[in-house]
Amino acid sequence: MESTPVTPSRRSKRFQPLVTPVKIDAFVDKTLIWTDAPCYIRPTVYEDYQVLQEDEGWQPGPGMQTAFRKSFKRTKNTAPASRKGLSARRSAVETETFEVGDTVLVKTQSTKHPSVGVIASMWEFQGKEHGEGENSQMMIRIHWFQHPSELPRIRAKREHFENEVYFTLASQAILPPSCILSHCTISDVPQTTPTARKRSNWAGATAEENKIFYCRLAIESRSNIYYDFHWEAHKQQALGSSNEDLANGTCWHVAVETTPLRRRTKKPKKLQDIAEESGDDVVRDRDYENDEPPSEPDDHLIPSVVDDASDNETALSGPIDNVPKTPSRKRKRALSTPKSTPSKKRAPKLAAPTPHSKAALRKRSRKAPAVRVPPPNLTQEHYNQLQNLPPDPWLRAMHVLHVAARPDVLPCREEEYSRVLRTVEELLEEGSGGCVYISGVPGTGKTATVHAIVRELKRMAENNETNPFTYVEINGLRIPEPSAAYNLLWETVSGHDVASDGHLKTSAKEALKQLTKHFSAGARAGPAGHACVVLMDELDQLVTAKQDVVYNFFNWPTIAGSKLVVIAVANTMDLPERVMTGRVRSRLGMIRTNFQPYTTQQLEKIVHARLKEAKEGLEQPPDVINADGVKFAAMKVSSISGDARRVLDICRRAVELVHPKRRAARTEDVKEVIKVLQNSPTAAYLRDCSLHERIMLASLLRCIKREGIEEIKWGEIENQHIVYVEALTSEGDPSRKPTPVELGLVLDSLVASRAMIIEDGVNAVRKPPRERRVILNLEQTEVERVLSEVGGRLWATALGVGA
Repeated sequence: MESTPVTPSRRSKRFQPLVTPVKIDAFVDKTLIWTDAPCYIRPTVYEDYQVLQEDEGWQPGPGMQTAFRKSFKRTKNTAPASRKGLSARRSAVETETFEVGDTVLVKTQSTKHPSVGVIASMWEFQGKEHGEGENSQMMIRIHWFQHPSELPRIRAKREHFENEVYFTLASQAILPPSCILSHCTISDVPQTTPTARKRSNWAGATAEENKIFYCRLAIESRSNIYYDFHWEAHKQQALGSSNEDLANGTCWHVAVETTPLRRRTKKPKKLQDIAEESGDDVVRDRDYENDEPPSEPDDHLIPSVVDDASDNETALSGPIDNVPKTPSRKRKRALSTPKSTPSKKRAPKLAAPTPHSKAALRKRSRKAPAVRVPPPNLTQEHYNQLQNLPPDPWLRAMHVLHVAARPDVLPCREEEYSRVLRTVEELLEEGSGGCVYISGVPGTGKTATVHAIVRELKRMAENNETNPFTYVEINGLRIPEPSAAYNLLWETVSGHDVASDGHLKTSAKEALKQLTKHFSAGARAGPAGHACVVLMDELDQLVTAKQDVVYNFFNWPTIAGSKLVVIAVANTMDLPERVMTGRVRSRLGMIRTNFQPYTTQQLEKIVHARLKEAKEGLEQPPDVINADGVKFAAMKVSSISGDARRVLDICRRAVELVHPKRRAARTEDVKEVIKVLQNSPTAAYLRDCSLHERIMLASLLRCIKREGIEEIKWGEIENQHIVYVEALTSEGDPSRKPTPVELGLVLDSLVASRAMIIEDGVNAVRKPPRERRVILNLEQTEVERVLSEVGGRLWATALGVGA
């Protein structure tokens, strides 16, 4: 009997942290011996050796069989390392027996505590090469419990006992016996004595008080739905199953109520159709006479509707005709198929959701309303500061127009907000990974929109309106190097509490190793993995020469069942095509959203929305800036970059200019502010630069955007400069291409004025001239703005700042 790999079996084993990775040798343990004869033998199937095949490419030999057992014995030496001598070691040898149905503590990679599980089955391989000898692999199937600390952090919270665990519906893993630490006890009675121990101290797996747990609920961790559950009854029912069901481990799965299948209005019609198609009166009459529904593989999906009154009913009597009959109201039965031989065993009782979970299921089943931007969060610091300001319209306007102000209202980005929010929500509901790539020039509201989306997703998860998840934000400008992103992600997926325990003291290389094992764990999973949303802001700063960081972050979501959702934010739309290799671009072809530069009308709307916010709570406040002044500033900015931050800064400075005069800023005031900004020292220097100096600065900016890093090789700047000589020169400008020596003179001039800085030092001198690196020593946005104004639309388009 053979079986092929099935993707759903792999997906169903995620929602768990990584179990300690193992190799083939770990399944061969000379300290373990079987204590009973095989209870069930069948041909080896893929599921039996899936872990070995994924790790080492192991394949079973011809004619190999799987022999299932029910217990094994492990010997261990408890003598301290300081004790020497053979007699001392022999006297300290202890044996421990583990059986199917025992609850145990399992070693995982969690930094806090071992995981809790029940032994569902155990087996070895038998064949010509693998008999009942010392070299046979011993496999253990564990069905997981979950501790509240192993659940996603962003979820609907509920009160629980410190030693409480939840039984998972169908989460299992196959691992070697060496991962089992010790026995533990699962009780239906909670721990009555309060304890002052912190949850993080639960790691003491050898302490007896840490081996007793309380279980009253089952959980579907992906959706955070809880079900009423009785552990002892479920355990006895599972152990009473056939040897085949015990071998497969399915008898430990929890059958739950499914609301759509509770409707019984179509059952008489279904029974009638069966009778008409079969034409067998005996079959129809037997269907009415059965006191118990037949046992089918899908019984766990059918709610039990058998009435107690039916046990005392007698069979139908009288002549049998060819007309199908409808059963009486007393005969409430779940009939899935008209088999003539009923099962003697009653179908298992289905677990019902808790009241809160029922409400959550009803809430999720309703049609989702139209997505809209959430209302402002009035507890935010921005609004608190606004309330504490004096009732001065000019001061309040300057506060809301400041570029550092972060109100929740996002005008003119409703469409992008809705699209990205719906995409991420669907990925969480599906339980699959994915990547959302958001691009746009600076100042188009990318980061603010994504933060609003994350706030809304958190609100929905905390109200049980969507699946729970864990969230981490990685900003390329706030980490010392791109590889530090691995540490931040590993701290999140491993469940490490940075607030109380500080950052993990692991290297980026080790974090990458653990992340790779985590997302490719497959069947070696423990009970604490869950969906993770990662916001990668300033993606341009994470691009390296090898492109390994960006590639890994966009490759992990493509692994089946990874549950990793990456939201990448960059300043350029074609960054993947211009910077990344083909392997990285292939990972970004899923979902893209481009934020176009703001138009004049949109910039006006943004400014007026801020000014309206400043007037709230004031009685008949005067206008602090005329509508014509706002329109002029919006037109000026939209013609260059469409940067909302720029127009806000211009309007704020205009209001600040007229504040002492206590009047509204007019168009003349806005023009004066723009003139002052244009006459800044940087702007004045750039206007005095020669044509080739400006072309070289533009070439450096172009290379920075293309490479995604600030340090550019001199050879790349030279090549880009030659290209721009043809593209950026007009009829009156010299069109002769400069020689390398002449370009070196232009570079020396810019370095002498400190506009550029070139790599220096002993190591730099040893490099070829074209390999030395150059960086820009001026504000990049200011250089782009001035060069676009001086050069016109052609330069603005070349620099990527055109509207």
